[in-house]
Amino acid sequence: MQKLLVVLLLSVTFSLTAQHPKKPNASQIYDAIEKLNFLGSVLYVAAHPDDENTRLISYMVNNVNARTAYLSLTRGDGGQNLIGPEIRELLGVIRTQELLTARGIDGGEQLFTRANDFGYSKHPDETLAIWNKNEVLSDVVLAIREFKPDVIINRFDHRSPGTTHGHHTSSAMLSVEAFDVANDPAAYKNQVQEFGTWQPQRLFFNTSYWFYGGQDKFDAADKSHLLSIDIGTYYASKGKSNTEIASLSRSQHKSQGFGDTGTRGSSLDYLELIKGDMPIDKSDLFDGIDTSWNRVKGGQAIGTLLEKVQRDFDFKNPSASIEGLTQAYTLLQAIENAHWKAIKSKELKNIISACTGLYLEAVANTAHATVNDKVKLDLEIINRSSQNITLASVVIPNNLSISKNITLLENIKIALQETFTPSNKKVITTPYWLTEKGTLGMYKVSNKELIGLPETPSYFNVTFNMSINGVTIPYIKPVVFKTNDPVKGETYKPFEIIPEASVKIAEKVIIFDTKSAKEIPVIVKAGKDNLEGFVSINHPEGWRVLPKHQKVNITYKGQEQHLVFTVIPPEYQDEGSLTPKVTIGNQSYTNELIEIDYDHIPYQTVLLPSESKVVRLDIKKQGENIAYIEGAGDVVPESLRQIGYTVDIIKPAAITPANLSKYDAVVIGIRAYNTVEELKFKQEILFDFVKNGGNMVVQYNTNHRLLTENVAPFPLSLSKDRVTDEFAEVTFLEPNHSLLNYPNTITQKDFEGWTQERGLYFPNQWDKHFTPILSLHDINETPKKGSLLVAKYGKGHYIYTGLSFFREFPAGVSGAYRLFANILSVGKETISLKN
Repeated sequence: MQKLLVVLLLSVTFSLTAQHPKKPNASQIYDAIEKLNFLGSVLYVAAHPDDENTRLISYMVNNVNARTAYLSLTRGDGGQNLIGPEIRELLGVIRTQELLTARGIDGGEQLFTRANDFGYSKHPDETLAIWNKNEVLSDVVLAIREFKPDVIINRFDHRSPGTTHGHHTSSAMLSVEAFDVANDPAAYKNQVQEFGTWQPQRLFFNTSYWFYGGQDKFDAADKSHLLSIDIGTYYASKGKSNTEIASLSRSQHKSQGFGDTGTRGSSLDYLELIKGDMPIDKSDLFDGIDTSWNRVKGGQAIGTLLEKVQRDFDFKNPSASIEGLTQAYTLLQAIENAHWKAIKSKELKNIISACTGLYLEAVANTAHATVNDKVKLDLEIINRSSQNITLASVVIPNNLSISKNITLLENIKIALQETFTPSNKKVITTPYWLTEKGTLGMYKVSNKELIGLPETPSYFNVTFNMSINGVTIPYIKPVVFKTNDPVKGETYKPFEIIPEASVKIAEKVIIFDTKSAKEIPVIVKAGKDNLEGFVSINHPEGWRVLPKHQKVNITYKGQEQHLVFTVIPPEYQDEGSLTPKVTIGNQSYTNELIEIDYDHIPYQTVLLPSESKVVRLDIKKQGENIAYIEGAGDVVPESLRQIGYTVDIIKPAAITPANLSKYDAVVIGIRAYNTVEELKFKQEILFDFVKNGGNMVVQYNTNHRLLTENVAPFPLSLSKDRVTDEFAEVTFLEPNHSLLNYPNTITQKDFEGWTQERGLYFPNQWDKHFTPILSLHDINETPKKGSLLVAKYGKGHYIYTGLSFFREFPAGVSGAYRLFANILSVGKETISLKN
């Protein structure tokens, strides 16, 4: 029960920290009252953010009125990022918030497991071995026992292992298994003690033409065993069709490029029964399941009251419903069913507040504070109705209860000021799943109360104990920070606790291509005023750092101090990590404070261990000047600068023969031909650059949503071929080719230490002008020869590669740097000889 309250609190917290406080109008209040009288739940299950069917989720919430949640097994860390440079854990934070923003639009709730998205997987056997099947199954069972769905809907087919993403199939397989395990009292007994067992009534597979191999095949298929749902319904009270709402929701997955155009009109979705009983009335997913107040002991009287409230609702005066609503709230507190009591109490409280126009807010005087800071709070309380409402007391953080007994006159604002001092050192604000070191496939979450929650709960809340028509109702509001932006107007941020100091080295990978020393800046950020201490750098054996430590003196919170250290590498090839440390008194800090700030999601701060990889690399290169055309976002330009190239980012409009003439090579960023439409008009200029002696390097694109058919000067067909095993054996098809020998001799050792995958979306057909350089494949698959192709074109060379340099460079993989230097140097041997 304690964790359920945390989940319910989180849904309130999110609405305030992610955006302006919600202020429902009369139509929205009526829709909420209608939902009060439906006691049924749906759990939708898939693997990643953006896997969910927002049309079906929106339909269940807004048409059926069912409590609906999406259980995403992962947070999407293994995907690509179309809006910025964040990958892995930071991308997972972004995609988590995109899911929460999507649910804020379609009305659903959001749940997770501890599974970590480690990248593409070709078979559930691999997936479940890396994830730790028992732990992820435990989390799915926990979600079912907590949420208590009557109906579960899987996005993917559990019967198709090896035919699609292993994460997808695994999500369905785990859901099917958990359907029965959740009702077994011998399974995961620690959960049973708190939540009991639960048996969902039905499990469906949300099938579609995609699973049949095409629309034509699906149209011709026998659908007598399927339920069809028209998810194109129009909601007059919202002025939108269900599919328009769903498109707005899906469009929040901006980091994955899933912007969606709203549609209108009838549209069918299909469900195939996997477990449980088929509804007799196939138009009603809940047919045969009691979804009225009669399903809970003592609920009939509550249902009768609320049905009358719904019938008599006055759109011009919602506060006229308060008497019936407060009576229902009082009766609800007496029922024994803790599950529905908690859910419907939260709904009722929000409706009562909306009907009275009650506005409650707790605003801190700062967005960030440290432990033991004094934080000033501005409390705003206003009753915008004629109802009899009293502020009985407030409870501010640290559980300090303050009696008030203030009668709230209609539309007269009450402004109060309080002060509290955060004293718990364990409440530093950061995503809870990143506070401990996990494994490749699993996050480590020691606090069992947090497992499954979408984000870290707000630990700093103010409870407003209100007396409404004589009924005492507590309203919990998170402490927020509010400012006025000259452009955006009123803006909100969550109030957060940060360490008194954070530290970082700006570059996450530092390449030493000679034995010369480099000056490395270390940045210290103050979390409090008058910060004094010193900074040092832990370094690998054989490396030297001078000086050993430097003083830190920062006057104001939020300011930074830059300190420069000299790092001297060994003469031999080596690699290791630099860890900066700032010491304040007896306390040392080694974490970096990362800020994520995009308009479509709430501002986030993330604390991660501050660490930079240093590599003493034996590398040679030919050519100096590189033009880089950005695609979907990566750190390749910064990485090439690390090994001594001069890299200019050029926009498509600047792609002219004159502008390109000074460059030795042009490099096209990942998925550029999927995301930069202007490039299709610049291809001839780029090909002419190659013809005149330059090198053009194109990194991977997907064959879906390709903006031009002429990716290369010769015919080239992209496929979905990929090699996900980062340890897959690499065969040199052309061992004597200059690409493998100049200016660096590439060996098998250069393919050691690769991370997440070898590569993706390789071409599978190409013109005879192309020479394939490498062959590699996953276990039990045919060799893939399209990972690295080179073609002579005029005086220059065109190179296409699906190798995942965009992942290997941030990981400091030595061989990836050496190979890319060779790619850039193809055909430059004669220049070297002339010199």
